[in-house]
Amino acid sequence: MPLKTYGVLNARAVDIRREGARETPHYQIHLTDDQGTHYRAAVNVLSQQKPADLLYLVADDFKHPVTARLEGLSGGWNPLPPGPGGPNLDFVRGNLFDPAGLRTLPPDVAGPDNDLADLLDHYVQRAIDDAQARLYLFGARFGPEPAVKDKVFGFLPGNGVHDIHMNQGNSGRFSGDDGVWQDGGLLLHFPGQSRWVGIFLAFQSQSWHTDDTTGHTLRKVDGSRPEPGTRPVRIVAALVNPKGPAPEAETVTLLNASPEPVDLTGWSLVARVGQGTPVSATAPLAPGASLAVPITDGTRLTDHGGEITLLDAAGLKVHGVSYTAEQAAREGWSVVF
Repeated sequence: MPLKTYGVLNARAVDIRREGARETPHYQIHLTDDQGTHYRAAVNVLSQQKPADLLYLVADDFKHPVTARLEGLSGGWNPLPPGPGGPNLDFVRGNLFDPAGLRTLPPDVAGPDNDLADLLDHYVQRAIDDAQARLYLFGARFGPEPAVKDKVFGFLPGNGVHDIHMNQGNSGRFSGDDGVWQDGGLLLHFPGQSRWVGIFLAFQSQSWHTDDTTGHTLRKVDGSRPEPGTRPVRIVAALVNPKGPAPEAETVTLLNASPEPVDLTGWSLVARVGQGTPVSATAPLAPGASLAVPITDGTRLTDHGGEITLLDAAGLKVHGVSYTAEQAAREGWSVVF
């Protein structure tokens, strides 16, 4: 069953608490919203399942259409209905980042800048020091508990957000939390710098090939995340905003980066809006060759920002990219990934 209380907290960070490396530690963040309501964000820094160290990725200059979807969001807790229509996060379908860039870090060890708590400190402390900075924390809400003080920061009522990590492709008893468009994450906005930072966490035990309805692991395939440079075919460019009146001749360019030809029979391109476009190729894509795929009426590349995903003949994700409205604004120019 998917998370029952998925949403996003929009608030200011005011304090932090580290819990070391004992048992199942969290990095605790104390936040307040514009109405003075207090919240605690409990960020996992160690897994209960082996291998225990978490995977992390920081996008230090995060550019993705989800940031525009957060504009105008009210302060405090915002429930998000399931599905791709809003600012929901999905590590597999949302093309937020390349999972090949994920790395592991221990939760808390002696010395500077060498563990996950240190990394979180670096960014959250910057947000605490910047009066304009906002944190957007995606996950599941707990509380409010009117008669129970928060166990970490002592405010009343107890109230906050947890599950701030990938929430699909789980194994064992945690598979009951699986769902799509309900992943957790931390987005930090620094308006004075016109800058967003994205912090994404996942467990090494989670799969990166999941069912589009349930979020459960597709057990018939290898669900491990790709290693850097191992994808044979990638999306390298998209002509999102061609010159001329609609309907425009949009294209997505694929590159075979491998030393072997790749048969693209049955492959397709999918955007966040609309159906898939088949990849029409009369012959296997040769090593080092590119292919401009015309986008048909079934798929629309919106000028307001979006995602493009490449699926193989089995319907499994091969590669995915995203672009913002700013990147698509120049008529006739291709967005290069």
